[in-house]
Amino acid sequence: MVGSPPRLRRNAHDREILRLAVPAFGALVAEPLFLLSDSAIVGHLGTFQLGGLGVAGQALNTLVYLCVFLAYGTTAGVARQVGAGDLRAAVRQGIDGMWLAVAIGVALIVAGLPSVPWIIDVFGASSEVTPYAHTYLEISLLGIPGMLIVLAGTGVLRGLQDTRTPLVVSIGGFGLNLLLNVVFVLGLNWGIAGSAWGTVIAQTASALVYVVVVLRGARRHGASVRPDLAGLRTSATAGVNLLLRTAALRVVLIVGTSIAARMGDPEIAAYQVGFQVWTLLVFALDAIAIAGQAITGRYLGASDTEGARATTRRMVQWGAACGVVFGVAILAVRPWLPDLFTSDDQVRSLLLTSLIIIAVLQPIAGVVFVLDGILIGAGDGAYLAWTTVIATIAFLPTALLAYKADTGLVGLWLAIGLWMTVRFITLSLRARGDAWMVTGAVR
Repeated sequence: MVGSPPRLRRNAHDREILRLAVPAFGALVAEPLFLLSDSAIVGHLGTFQLGGLGVAGQALNTLVYLCVFLAYGTTAGVARQVGAGDLRAAVRQGIDGMWLAVAIGVALIVAGLPSVPWIIDVFGASSEVTPYAHTYLEISLLGIPGMLIVLAGTGVLRGLQDTRTPLVVSIGGFGLNLLLNVVFVLGLNWGIAGSAWGTVIAQTASALVYVVVVLRGARRHGASVRPDLAGLRTSATAGVNLLLRTAALRVVLIVGTSIAARMGDPEIAAYQVGFQVWTLLVFALDAIAIAGQAITGRYLGASDTEGARATTRRMVQWGAACGVVFGVAILAVRPWLPDLFTSDDQVRSLLLTSLIIIAVLQPIAGVVFVLDGILIGAGDGAYLAWTTVIATIAFLPTALLAYKADTGLVGLWLAIGLWMTVRFITLSLRARGDAWMVTGAVR
């Protein structure tokens, strides 16, 4: 596109971004819908059950998304190989990531099951909420291997510039999860345990689909599917910085849930719903970030720094615009949204206030998540790790002060806003420079 008119270049970049981002949007939205649908169903069982789902769901998400490098690192590595023109190496690198997912998943079950009471206690749940949180987490741990395989398999396909297949799998998984939750919770009266079993079965089924798809790709490109110790070590080593980044992110989410739980049962119930709305919007904005990972990795793998820079500018513009739209949408549905999740007047009032702050933060979030995805695609993990740690350090005393000053959920969400602002500043400064644009098949 060198020498093309600026408008034509923008249109070409828009088509490329939309080709990857639109299917990724659907797939990413389906993920938080697992817990949103669970919240809608479990919420009608009672406030204590909804609070238990909030605590256990946050703990489960922490265990799983500490391993999100299985998706993000795989996407970046596979995309670079695609840009360099080596599809066999691209698929082989993705398979190593899937084997690593299996190993980590089994280890988490072995270590996690005996630790369930301690994990729940860390979140500070009340005696009424604790039994429900314990039940949900203990069952849901069995689905972790499937969840991690889904992460790695998604990363393989995104790196191969395919976001449509993950969309189909996510829609199928969400539909199955919703159906099983209705049957198990409302039909068979299994309570919160039914919700957990529905999620385990749906996630495991999704993982099996990814295994079949990747095996077909391996046969097509002549890639070995056997475990390779060198490849496993490479995948694990490449994920260290992303693991640190993700750990810092999860600290914010864990502390937020823990503080809300200590505020009271209505607060943790309202925070649970507000957090799931936030997560739904984050994943929607992250669709552009997913496109950023795949496109940036491919451009840098092909040593096309001009293309990487141009798409970065365009994706940031898309992220900011989508953030504005999502913020307006939250404010529009705010008067009616709480009624989908609770009949408790106190929970409803807390949620109404929280939604205002969540809406205001969306434009900042749009830019933050897009830039995060672009730098992941570039393999700039070290910078992402340490700047995320800095943002988390800014959040922690602010959140603690909000709790001590008895500012309620308003203070907690404002602390999250500070965290996002620090990330906005550090990521924007990095994107303006050239240090992240390292070219070649391997960073």
